[in-house]
Amino acid sequence: MAQVRFHAQRLFDGQNFIDDRVLTIVDGVIQAIDEDISNVDVKAKGLVVPGYIDLQVNGGGGALFNDSPSLDKLKTIIAAHARFGTTAMMPTLITDKVEVMVQAADAMAQAIAAELPGIIGIHFEGPHLSLAKKGTHCAELIREITDDEWQVLSRKDIGLVMVTLAPETVSPQDITRMVELGIKVCLGHTNADYATAQQAVDAGATGFTHLFNAMSPLQGREPGVVGCALLNDHTQAGLIVDGHHVDYASCQLAIKTKPAGGIFLVTDAMPPVGTDMTEFPLYDRTVYVDNGKLTSTTGELAGSSLDMATAVKNTHLGLKIPLDESLRMASLYPAQYLHERNNNIRGELKVGMQADMVILKDDFSVLETWIGGKKYK
Repeated sequence: MAQVRFHAQRLFDGQNFIDDRVLTIVDGVIQAIDEDISNVDVKAKGLVVPGYIDLQVNGGGGALFNDSPSLDKLKTIIAAHARFGTTAMMPTLITDKVEVMVQAADAMAQAIAAELPGIIGIHFEGPHLSLAKKGTHCAELIREITDDEWQVLSRKDIGLVMVTLAPETVSPQDITRMVELGIKVCLGHTNADYATAQQAVDAGATGFTHLFNAMSPLQGREPGVVGCALLNDHTQAGLIVDGHHVDYASCQLAIKTKPAGGIFLVTDAMPPVGTDMTEFPLYDRTVYVDNGKLTSTTGELAGSSLDMATAVKNTHLGLKIPLDESLRMASLYPAQYLHERNNNIRGELKVGMQADMVILKDDFSVLETWIGGKKYK
């Protein structure tokens, strides 16, 4: 039995800021929280907050998940993002051949079996998308769902599963089938009208991928997918707060419109995170990095170089969202979307929860990251 007495001089437990608390961590789980600071193993001098949960990570550390998916590639990606406070992530495979989907699922199965810290499941962003809103996805690989994709999606050895799809290309019946398999269905890369999006929500879709980006906009006589996302209080949406993907005023409007918990932060991160890369290949093109903005040679935004620590900082300082709410948008709310909070796993630092923690400096950068009660190196 591994036990650690962890003293947080300043703690945000997911709901409140409190001083001088000691977390007793046994085998990676918080077993007790008390005020006795006389006998501790670790003294954390910065602000201790719940670990960040990123549900859309294409790459990092110079690696792209789509590029020959493997266990080693997953190790590289989580290592890059853990430096910035991510303690749980959904590596994301963008539109690709079914063979690559199988490779990605195999890599994820290995990671889950090996209990690779920080890897909790897989996000398939495509290939069942709208050509009109494909963004940087490869048009030639966008397709209707077939038995081959169902075989991948039906696997039970790949952890949690998310799927981003366009509801105009996938029937409500197939969306319900995914939900019955335990898949979290998100609408994205879609040009659907409001009625079609609402049909998908009625069929069980509960999420919206990178809100505002690559989806039909809110207009006076046609609410579009954005209108559907904002109107359905029980749904949640990921938001890229990097200053490039969405204007800050639109971010503020979405947060103001949705109930608390309705918006969570994502990075949509690509290989440059944690590196000094200035360009990288994607499909048959090149993506260039310019002051944090990623642009493909075909003109589209191609993911981001955002990390979760910066996303929290931008939300707090740029969007003027209180720090506690900014932190919840990076931890509690994505956990709630996955329903992990109901299983007492992640999202808060309370008794019974996994000890996924981030120690922040005064400037909100990361001093240390702890996953399962162990300092991540």
